[in-house]
Amino acid sequence: MFLLLKCHQKNKMIYPDLIYFIKESRKRGLSDSEIKKLLLENNWKNEIINENFSSLHLASSSQKPIQKKSVTINLDSSIITILEKRAKKNMMNLNEQIEDIIRRSAVNARVSSPKQEKLDDLLIPLFSRKRN
Repeated sequence: MFLLLKCHQKNKMIYPDLIYFIKESRKRGLSDSEIKKLLLENNWKNEIINENFSSLHLASSSQKPIQKKSVTINLDSSIITILEKRAKKNMMNLNEQIEDIIRRSAVNARVSSPKQEKLDDLLIPLFSRKRN
């Protein structure tokens, strides 16, 4: 259900929840025509739909589009079951959950760098009394 919040922007009716629905639908792989069809079936006026799509196009034209590459991962059914439960808990679908795990892993790998041992720690075995 959508909130009936309206933002008047140069005599346009912009609905934040409608904008959110459009963005989420695009993330899930629906085309703009499929989204418009769904909205029309749910009694949204064509004029309002077009105004909200155009406001999104104006906002996105100033940003660089993120290009995604596809990766195929073959997983055991037991792992898929675990990931599906985790995705449901996080209110995501399976693809979003896997993408989230990979993104977090990449960020953590970038942040953590291998720690070098201090010189003192390297010299301890050389000067210790214990000999093998």
